Amino acid sequence: MTILLSTLNARYTHASLGLRYLYANMAELQPQTQLMEFVIGAKTADVVERLLEKQPRIVGFGVYIWNVEETTRVVAMLKRVAPQVRIVLGGPEVSYEPGEQPIVQLADFLVTGWGDVTFPALCRQILHGPQPLMKIHAGVQPRLEEIRLPYASYSDEDIAHRTLYVEASRGCPFKCEFCLSSLDKTAWPFDLDQFLAALEGLHARGARLFKFVDRTFNLNIRASLRIMQFFLDKLEAHPDDPVFAHFEVVPDHLPEALKEAISRFPPGTLQFEIGIQSFNPAVQATISRKQDNEKSADNIRWLRMHSHAHLHVDLIAGLPGEDLESFARGFDRLVALAPHEIQFGILKRLRGTPIIRHTEAYGMVFDPAPPYTVLATDRIDFNTMQRLQRFARYWDLVANSGRFAHTLPVLLADAPFANFLALSDWLYRNTDATHRIALDRLAALVGEWLCERGLNAAQARALVESDYAGQAHRLHRKPKPAPAEAAPRRQARHLAA
Repeated sequence: MTILLSTLNARYTHASLGLRYLYANMAELQPQTQLMEFVIGAKTADVVERLLEKQPRIVGFGVYIWNVEETTRVVAMLKRVAPQVRIVLGGPEVSYEPGEQPIVQLADFLVTGWGDVTFPALCRQILHGPQPLMKIHAGVQPRLEEIRLPYASYSDEDIAHRTLYVEASRGCPFKCEFCLSSLDKTAWPFDLDQFLAALEGLHARGARLFKFVDRTFNLNIRASLRIMQFFLDKLEAHPDDPVFAHFEVVPDHLPEALKEAISRFPPGTLQFEIGIQSFNPAVQATISRKQDNEKSADNIRWLRMHSHAHLHVDLIAGLPGEDLESFARGFDRLVALAPHEIQFGILKRLRGTPIIRHTEAYGMVFDPAPPYTVLATDRIDFNTMQRLQRFARYWDLVANSGRFAHTLPVLLADAPFANFLALSDWLYRNTDATHRIALDRLAALVGEWLCERGLNAAQARALVESDYAGQAHRLHRKPKPAPAEAAPRRQARHLAA
């Protein structure tokens, strides 16, 4: 193959939508182009060996915040053992601040921003001349109707074993400064008939799990309703072979027509990712986030009471101007709304995002290594931020895992944030670890903590065992490697976006 399109995904079950867009738009170069995806954690030499087996002339890498360090090592080795291979980079991590990045210095070319048109054009120059003079090529943003949709590029293996990422629109009209989408001027919709025809083709091939990467799925309600009706029709026609759809929704925009459609989805078929990020109006104003907090809370409450949608709601700690007390109030408010999952994240300084403008005014200190997590602000010191990092990890283990459904309300009681932070601190003192804690040990620790908080031993044991019993039959089996066909879990935010 002359041209390889490659990336290192966070998991096997993730399939790169960006690479498939490039492949779909290679035109006459497509027959000599091939996708080669890897997973982070693979040995650098093994990745390089497999790439070079194809004897490529060009290798294009999709570079993201979660894979930049490993991709840098791959590029460095490729240039040492096969300097004749031209390496082209693209993706959000290298599209901004390229001058300071080692991976950009190692590569031959860089395409910033949209690559659908610019990457194929650059390949034609490399292969047929005239040779490109510039290293950095700003991606041309074509009209969406000029872009070939990528969904036919999902293989049968992708459909059988991986999450299928789709998008009905690109861009975002909102300006939240921690997000790269704040750089967009607006959101642009794809032709809806063409998009739904592509979904029909995927469904006919056996696709049942669709994850929409649109930043604002419910911005255009008319389009949202047509897409939801597509899935409702499939559920009605194939009740024994249901589809599952994941959407990212704006929390304060849920008109009655959309509520009616949502209420028709049966359990286990619909998931919403809802970005609250902060309930503090002053913080929201600082980061240019427009959000009606009362309406957002009312909508989450309605979704819990009147729909079967699984709700995954995001909060971010470390935003400029937010102290621990403010974050705790927001966290407690969200717990009271009872979403199925609360994704507790720590702010990350994505390259190119306007959040950097607050660095000096709010004393923000970021880790210089990916994923560029905030280490301290003028409101939250380094030690407290470390405690919050551990809180987030233990929250995933105890709360988001669903393994302690009966125990969790007792753990949280009347002060959810304060109580769970105390548990988090205690767990760390007693384990010195946030990973690789076996479930049986974690259950024992939770029971011990309940005793320390005043519950008698018999009550604590009975409470934990009411959750633990459902897991116990799996504890003493020899662990098996995750099969390729394992159902994919939701990505933690998205880094993948």
